[in-house]
Amino acid sequence: MRNREVTTLEEYVGRLGRGYRALRAVYEEFASGRIRLVDPDPPVTFAEYVVRLDYSLWFWTLLTLVAVAVASVYLSDMVPPIAYVRYVAGSILVLFAVGYATVEALYPDGGLSNLEALALSIGLSLALVPLVGLVLNYTPWGIRLGPVLASLTIYTVSVALVAEYRKYSHLRSRVAIRSGR
Repeated sequence: MRNREVTTLEEYVGRLGRGYRALRAVYEEFASGRIRLVDPDPPVTFAEYVVRLDYSLWFWTLLTLVAVAVASVYLSDMVPPIAYVRYVAGSILVLFAVGYATVEALYPDGGLSNLEALALSIGLSLALVPLVGLVLNYTPWGIRLGPVLASLTIYTVSVALVAEYRKYSHLRSRVAIRSGR
């Protein structure tokens, strides 16, 4: 392995100058593979990984969306204008979030392009939500708003936690390989 110069991103950009042109030059060098960006202080524990937004922003965004959907369902009876939030958040939960959590669990290394991940998220949501309904049909709770919402929430949050742990494990294996452990 060749001995490579190690420098911080701030120092590297500082040598190129200031402004948009310097950032564009760094992006082009990164995209072409001439430079590699590495986190100098990666998270050590799973808890540290979860609270660092540079690694877990998708996770917290998904949990926020699920919480907004659940809250809007129960608050829309008391505050009628929240019904519009309920429609939007519920549609995103049913048509996208369920599949997105599954895609993140299946591909922890981010091996898909953004368009592939979007299409697969929508497709998986359209396949998984009816399966949840089918399972609920054979339970004492049946297919009603409360059980469907609870089931989709439990599924999405639990699969998102699995995805988060798989992403953490993938990061730890990359760090171990890079450091030679």
